[in-house]
Amino acid sequence: MGLWDKLKGELVDIVEWLDDSRDTIVWRFPRYENEIKMGAKLVVRESQVAVFVDEGRIADVFAPGTHTLTTQNLPILSTLKGWKYGFESPWKAEVYFVNTRQFTDMKWGTQNPVIVRDAEFGAVRLRAFGSFAMRVSDPARLLTELVGTDPQFRTAEVQEYLRQLVVSHLGSALATAGVPVLDLAAKQQSLGVTLSGVLTEELASSGIAIPRFIIENISVPPEVEQALDKRVSMGVVGNLDAYTKFQTANAIEDAANNPGGAGDAFGIGIGMAAGQRATQAMSTPPGAATPPPLPVGEWFAALDGRQQGPFDVATLAGHATSGTLTRETLVWRNGMAGWTAAGQVAELNSVFAAVPPPLPPQG
Repeated sequence: MGLWDKLKGELVDIVEWLDDSRDTIVWRFPRYENEIKMGAKLVVRESQVAVFVDEGRIADVFAPGTHTLTTQNLPILSTLKGWKYGFESPWKAEVYFVNTRQFTDMKWGTQNPVIVRDAEFGAVRLRAFGSFAMRVSDPARLLTELVGTDPQFRTAEVQEYLRQLVVSHLGSALATAGVPVLDLAAKQQSLGVTLSGVLTEELASSGIAIPRFIIENISVPPEVEQALDKRVSMGVVGNLDAYTKFQTANAIEDAANNPGGAGDAFGIGIGMAAGQRATQAMSTPPGAATPPPLPVGEWFAALDGRQQGPFDVATLAGHATSGTLTRETLVWRNGMAGWTAAGQVAELNSVFAAVPPPLPPQG
């Protein structure tokens, strides 16, 4: 065997790629200083395309199948080189295999909240996260714009770029969708379809498409969640007047189980209010407007050397009549800076209207 025959035997005669990873987008066939034979077999499997590059220029793109590398099958390269048919020189070229399947393990999320204007809640900060699928739509453009001479181009090299692009378009989509915050959950799928089309159009110049975009969750701040919970609770309660009566009955029961001056007074006050409400309910014709419940006592007083209450004004007037409450008795309610003599509180003047003032000093 001559030297030339030995060298020809070392030339690459089968060019193929079996992907043993799940995240490789582009893989360059390693020549290891060997050359590709004229007439070598190029095996391109399903979900792959092969890009033939000669001296830094893309010569041809091969679809799935088995191809024989000759000048007849490389018309672009033969034009560039000016080769004649039958030229037997090996090629010092590069072959890039491009994975065209969908990569579905791409995640995205908003690091900072997106502010949108809602007709019901005003300016609302939203956070969202989900996933998307990407695939190569134009292998030649991908090599030119993103891959370059990288021997192995993985999803990690483009994922952050895609995530930033997704978030930037998500804010615009949410702000211009005109969907109320309460209806966002029902519109997640349609928003995902819209964003898929927008992102695919934007990435077309890079040879990438986004065939599927999924919004897994859109969340609002805690204070908005609390407001929504209250609204749901009110909807569950239904008849607010019936609910108030139920709460009043529970309060009377609790007061009855708490013997003592404060519990008795509170029970009397609640009982009087409940009795008046019952009387009004019986005397009010069906369909007529029902007045609101009487206010519950809010005054505390220092009686018999200890704090008692809460009392309403009517109860305080009864204590004033019996003499247990005087103008010098200290009283307090929510909103007052401190305990004050009852006679100095203008709101309680009516309490002492039927009580004569103290006798003047007798000389």
